[in-house]
Amino acid sequence: MTKAPKKVSEPDKADQISASEVEAIVMGRHRDPFAFLGVQETKSGFRARCFVPGAETIEAFALDGTPIGTLACLHPAGFFDGPVSITTFQPIRYRAARGDAEWMVTDPYSFWPVLGPMDDYLLKEGSHLRLFDKMGAHPMRHQGVDGFHFAVWAPNAQRVSVVGDFNDWDGRRHVMRLRRDTGIWEIFAPDVRPGSAYKFEIIGKKGELLPLKADPYARKAELRPKNASITAAELDQTWEDEPHRKHWRSVDKRRQPMSIYEVHPGSWQRRDDGGMLSWDELAERLIPYCVDMGFTHIEFLPVSEHPYDPSWGYQTTGLYAPTARFGEPEGFARFVNGCHKVGLGVILDWVPAHFPTDAHGLRWFDGTALYEHEDPRQGFHPDWNTAIYNFGRIEVLSYLVNNALYWAEKFHIDGLRVDAVASMLYLDYSRKEGEWIPNEYGGRENLEAVRFLQKMNTHLYGSHPEVMTIAEESTSWPKVSQPVHEGGLGFGFKWNMGFMHDTLSYFSREPVHRKFHHQEITFGLLYAFSENFVLPISHDEVVHGKGSMIAKMPGDDWQKFANLRAYYAFMWGYPGKKLLFMGQEFAQWSEWSEARALDWNLLQYALHEGMRRLVRDLNLTYRAKPALHARDCEGDGFEWLIADDQDRSVFAWLRRAPGEKPVAVISNLTPVYHERFSVPLPVAGRWREILNTDAEIYGGSDKGNGGRVAAERNPDGHITATLSLPPLAVIMLEPEN
Repeated sequence: MTKAPKKVSEPDKADQISASEVEAIVMGRHRDPFAFLGVQETKSGFRARCFVPGAETIEAFALDGTPIGTLACLHPAGFFDGPVSITTFQPIRYRAARGDAEWMVTDPYSFWPVLGPMDDYLLKEGSHLRLFDKMGAHPMRHQGVDGFHFAVWAPNAQRVSVVGDFNDWDGRRHVMRLRRDTGIWEIFAPDVRPGSAYKFEIIGKKGELLPLKADPYARKAELRPKNASITAAELDQTWEDEPHRKHWRSVDKRRQPMSIYEVHPGSWQRRDDGGMLSWDELAERLIPYCVDMGFTHIEFLPVSEHPYDPSWGYQTTGLYAPTARFGEPEGFARFVNGCHKVGLGVILDWVPAHFPTDAHGLRWFDGTALYEHEDPRQGFHPDWNTAIYNFGRIEVLSYLVNNALYWAEKFHIDGLRVDAVASMLYLDYSRKEGEWIPNEYGGRENLEAVRFLQKMNTHLYGSHPEVMTIAEESTSWPKVSQPVHEGGLGFGFKWNMGFMHDTLSYFSREPVHRKFHHQEITFGLLYAFSENFVLPISHDEVVHGKGSMIAKMPGDDWQKFANLRAYYAFMWGYPGKKLLFMGQEFAQWSEWSEARALDWNLLQYALHEGMRRLVRDLNLTYRAKPALHARDCEGDGFEWLIADDQDRSVFAWLRRAPGEKPVAVISNLTPVYHERFSVPLPVAGRWREILNTDAEIYGGSDKGNGGRVAAERNPDGHITATLSLPPLAVIMLEPEN
């Protein structure tokens, strides 16, 4: 007698899952649900196991709608198990029912992994330059199903789940798969759509449930005070900026005019109701304004997501997400595209030095000091109460390097101004003796941070030669803007903080005292070409009780405006690229505040409108005259004409460029009007006055030289011009022929 075949509905005991494992999954304690949920091959065939909270019955279907089995309920919380009539591993769906309610669920545990061995290898090696396409949340069609792939690095966690709108924030429903070689957890969540809020639920290595964490690689986030990450479609932007990018790829940026308008996008202008402008509204207003003003670049204070407005973006919790304050990420892409179409570059302030300690952020991410150093002598910043990145950890270094590449590739930004570089370079920055840990050689240099900055610059310039990096570095660290292969940090430019401090000190003094501080002007030329410098009058100079630029100037109102006009022309004639913070171009009286718009009403007054016109004309002159910009970073572009007239506080120098007319910059920094002042010039003949800050159109007293001066050769062979020097003013001259 032939023995009857075993029914598939009566599984072998070896096919059954234990009650303890069912309980662990139902309670969210199971560390590897992929080993038990989804489609499992057993001795008696394929089985499906699922956890669908609230379901009373479950029917299984193939993706094409073919019924493949009915599962039995093994736990009233919603755990089901049963045989399915399939012949190979494949994604399946369930029709869940409870009473009269029915709903469909695609089983996330029936899908293969998305990441592969090459991702693991490159990440462990620290050479993965496409992490922004792999980590975080990305829409994809996987094994015939649309959804989102989630991946997060949490090597010390016992369990990681993605929770969000799509699973009722239930950490039991999308427990992720651990890639043990890298500590990355991943899962493909089918049927998730763009626009869903999500976070990661993490159980630490000691079994503790941590605060829900936002996605470090999130490309979109909720508007504060909410702080969840948002699933986002891949950026949809038709770029029309190839001529702009081709230009910057093909030129020596040191020899191009660069006049940067530094902007806080939340307070440049506001809507009538006080609300912040969207990126599209900013494009309609800010782009034409900057083009008319002659600026070459807009530099934004950080636009990555941050929870606290008064941090101005410098304490970011979402390095990959343009802040929701100004709309969708696509809006920012449209803004950049619009800038590029009219020849404007876009630079972002970027903060890889530290991050805030908000519970949903990077700090103590998987229950350990993962992104930061555990020892507060290395991992905590006393100035800003923030955590310091552990630059020696390959995964952290890759996270930051990839972020720089991300902004260049996805949003076509023209540059990154790297914030707080000095705090990264020195282990004892803002620390007393005994509060810091020396490097391996006993020194105070942060060698890991140096390697990070060199690697970031190497990869960014290597992949995107049209982009530049600018270091905000306030010390005498050598070769900041020299190539890495020559022992430098690899930045394109460095902020000249010494110029800013010395010249602000000088111009804020009463003119009668300036002769005793002559060296505050001349000293800067001793090192002006040691780096590729940007001359910054930034937001830092007009906050925290420092007063606005016009308020810093001495004297009565007329003298204040004359001083500031002279300062700007002095700066535009000085070697180095230019940066001016918004509002200072029209001499805003009040300190800047991120909470309100600039005082645009001041432009109805002649002195303020005159200041704006001057800055516009300075930009246009600077751009039109190669002598003023083509050798900004090279010593052969500068020559002193008068450097030692401290009694009269007069300075004069020549700006040069090969094959171009030179420009003489002459500054009279006292209120004394000199009618017949002798200035040496390099060639005889008529020189044209191309700019005079004392012109009536700028609000000055309209003293000058009638537009022309004559340079004559003296009996001793020297060439000089006798000219009028207006009070508290700067004039610029160039030969007529």
